[in-house]
Amino acid sequence: MSKTNKDGFLKAPSKMTDTNLLTTITIVVFFVMYLCSIIFLKEGFLKPQAFLNLLNNNAALIILSCGMSLVMITGGIDISVGGVTSLVSMCCAVYLDTHGGNIIVSMLLAVAIGLAFGLVQGYLVAYLEIQPFIVTLAGMFFARGMTTIVNNKPFNVENPDFVALKDTRVIIPFLGTTNKKGMYIPAYIEIGVVVALIVAAVLFVVLKWTKTGRGFYAVGGNKQSALMLGINVKKTVFLSHLICGLLAGVGGFVYFMHVGSGSPSHASGAEMNAIASSIIGGTMLTGGVGNIAGTVFGVLSLALIQNIVSSLGLQDAWWTGITIAAMLCIFLIVQSVIIARRKKANLSAGKETAKSDKAA
Repeated sequence: MSKTNKDGFLKAPSKMTDTNLLTTITIVVFFVMYLCSIIFLKEGFLKPQAFLNLLNNNAALIILSCGMSLVMITGGIDISVGGVTSLVSMCCAVYLDTHGGNIIVSMLLAVAIGLAFGLVQGYLVAYLEIQPFIVTLAGMFFARGMTTIVNNKPFNVENPDFVALKDTRVIIPFLGTTNKKGMYIPAYIEIGVVVALIVAAVLFVVLKWTKTGRGFYAVGGNKQSALMLGINVKKTVFLSHLICGLLAGVGGFVYFMHVGSGSPSHASGAEMNAIASSIIGGTMLTGGVGNIAGTVFGVLSLALIQNIVSSLGLQDAWWTGITIAAMLCIFLIVQSVIIARRKKANLSAGKETAKSDKAA
């Protein structure tokens, strides 16, 4: 029988858990795809900067996907993150470019917008028990509408302090390359990548080694069992949406630093990409299973697919969509197999318990 630790939670079994299995599959698939890209496509994939560009171009998506994974682990969903990202980038752009604002206040503005959405949506979902899809759908429409109200035309931000921050690069030693003219080109990552990796690392630690993190998994696995373990389910659900909203604000500013402009069309489809990345990364839609490391590799896998399709000369947008859809189907099938295996294991455990009780 499974033993419990001092906090009353079930100890992880010695064999590989569903979460670790799905994460391992995602990481292996990513490296296999990247290795195949190097072998067969070569150009554009051999240089270390090619891998670093996957991070540079998707730092904001990593942050959004981490927040999405947290909500999905508790059994919910948040489809407002793309709209919040767009609203944050537009508000910060208008504030910096039109009102002569400063960087620190614009960062606080981004965080405040994200927290506001997280607070409202979290309260409606957790305490009023409204379906998260409906609540966050309304949040998405509201954010998109507010973005247009703030400014309905795209424009580039020319604030000198912001431009200097946007152009800041973190040089990675020993990974640079020499071009055909003999010039050394250093490898680099953007500031947003550092922020994304810190966010991912913090969430990874919280989910894996803290009581709060175990609470998220418990609520997503079975709310009734979580209540019996003394977990405040409503508070946990509220906290997941609050953190997701906060990360949407942070991700919105990272996105803004990457594009350097404001536009109503910014981050279009970002919420779907975040959901897809979470699923590919091993987070189950049914809740209770997920890993931040897997989510990060899910984002990288999604970006790598886009690069591979582009390198093959398939420039039409639908080819990328078809490839991503096929990959999602594969991972959903794998998740279905794991769910079936889990149900079978639980049924067997229940029968064994019944036999033990009868014998006693």
